[in-house]
Amino acid sequence: MECEFPTVNSNTDEIKEIFENTKTIAIIGLSPDESKASNMVGKYLKAAGFKIVPVYPKEDEILGEKVYRSLKEIPFKVDMVDIFRKPDVIGLVVDAAIQRGDVDTVWTQLGLVNNEAAKKAEEAGMKVVQNKCTKIEHREIF
Repeated sequence: MECEFPTVNSNTDEIKEIFENTKTIAIIGLSPDESKASNMVGKYLKAAGFKIVPVYPKEDEILGEKVYRSLKEIPFKVDMVDIFRKPDVIGLVVDAAIQRGDVDTVWTQLGLVNNEAAKKAEEAGMKVVQNKCTKIEHREIF
C-alpha cells in the first residue's frame, strides 16, 4: 500500500534553504489587481530582492515586470515556480516545470494542494512546498 503524500511537506530549515538558493521566481497567476493575494506576494518578493516573473494570460507588465503567458515562454532560468492557481491546474504547471528542466522548487500557495503533482515534481528532482504562503514563510524566517 502506498503511503499518503503529506499536504505540508517542508520544515523551516528546508524552506530557509529554498529561499537562500532562489533568485528567480515565476509566479503563476500573478494578478495585476493590487487587492489580490498573488499581487501582494509578488510585490513583497520583489521588494525582498527576488526577480519575479509574472505568468498571466493578460497584461504586458505587472509590478514593473514583463508578463509571460506560460512557463515555457520564459527565456532564462527559473529557480522557483510559485503557484496561485486551482489545484486541478497544478499538475499542468508541474508538467511544464519538468519539461523546462531548470526549476528547483515548486511551491503552492495557502489552500492549494495537489499531492499527485507534488509527488511527480519530487520524483523529477524538485523540492516541493504545498499549502504555504511564500510571503508569510519568508517574512517569518528572514
